[in-house]
Amino acid sequence: MNKKIILYNKTKNLNLEIKCADTFFKKFKGLMFKKNMKIALLIKLNSKNKYTSSIHSCFMRKTIELYFIDENNKIFEIAILKPWRFYIPKKEAKYVLEIKKNFISDLELNDEILLKRV
Repeated sequence: MNKKIILYNKTKNLNLEIKCADTFFKKFKGLMFKKNMKIALLIKLNSKNKYTSSIHSCFMRKTIELYFIDENNKIFEIAILKPWRFYIPKKEAKYVLEIKKNFISDLELNDEILLKRV
């Protein structure tokens, strides 16, 4: 995937410009150490179970929202994570979207999303 992509919320007919973390280093770093999080980050996972879909917020400066997306490109779980916490979703995820808390309000459970390259 390219660095910048459009996350299209098919359920609500809305677009959101995001960055994609698709390498080991980008996935590991996520939004850590960011002072100003003005863009959402989509992390492409290679999960085999819910534990390998887990997310941490170590070294985070702000509380983040997590949107877990399944193999059908539907949001199946949403979590809010304060700094220095860990979260394990109910099932394995294909993607997780990391966003600064209250950055957007247009994503909800069961929304279907599509990814478009810019």
